[in-house]
Amino acid sequence: MTELRFDGRVAVVTGAGGGLGRSHALEFARRGAKVLVNDLGGSVHGTGASASAAHQVVDEIVALGGEAAANADSVATPAGGAAIVQSALDAFGRIDILVNNAGILRDKAFHKMDAAMIDAVVDVHLKGALYVGQPAFRVMREQHYGRIISTTSASGLFGNFGQANYGAAKAGLAGLTRVLALEGAGHGIKVNAIAPIAATRMTEDLLGELSTRVAPEWVSPVVAYLASEECSVNGNVYSVAGGRIARIFVAESEGVVLPEVTAEAVRDQLVHIDGALDQPFHEPSSLDDETTIIAKALAEA
Repeated sequence: MTELRFDGRVAVVTGAGGGLGRSHALEFARRGAKVLVNDLGGSVHGTGASASAAHQVVDEIVALGGEAAANADSVATPAGGAAIVQSALDAFGRIDILVNNAGILRDKAFHKMDAAMIDAVVDVHLKGALYVGQPAFRVMREQHYGRIISTTSASGLFGNFGQANYGAAKAGLAGLTRVLALEGAGHGIKVNAIAPIAATRMTEDLLGELSTRVAPEWVSPVVAYLASEECSVNGNVYSVAGGRIARIFVAESEGVVLPEVTAEAVRDQLVHIDGALDQPFHEPSSLDDETTIIAKALAEA
């Protein structure tokens, strides 16, 4: 079996001072990549800052015989995102891989959630991926090669009580993944996402006994594949936890074409609109594909 290597490649991992990000950074380093370890060094709630977390992971990589640099800029501002990318360019001259991993939690029931809780979580998770991703994407586009892996969540894709801010941001990352996969396809860039469950400081109070079976180290090899030159998929989202890997996808039922659209007609045809698990479904690959499906259904009605 040929080992997947990243010799000569440069990986940027945000939120890499601990947990999943640290595991990703070490995985890339073991496989020969030069790594920019980004971490603001704040708490799980996004408060405080310290460069020590990033430097500690850099020290671990150097001890393994690898090459790494630390960065403590925040992903949550355009200036911070640009500075992270520039740090990688200054240290290593290029960027081949970006892993959007930085994250915080501000959980609260929706009716009790204030604007600061919403802004903080959306700024780090969703805007952070945009602010770091855009300058990195430009570099990758110019060099005709790149890999971007974002970290979405089952909370956004399937829902979770008390995480309206987090779920909305994470669902947005799935949408961003689909768009960038289309925009990067003609430039040697592949963009995918993972929805991981792993024992980290963000999940230590949530997983219970499952925490012993879902170490971050079980997630990072999936990220390594998606970041490799041999990655054959684009625009996909994968559930990853404890050695279980599954593709998550958005699909739609066959649907119906109503001769007259009224609220009553929707009510009476809802069972056919919603479809059933044993009935045909569509998995549109883009907005263009979706409009083609709709046009075909209307033409055949």
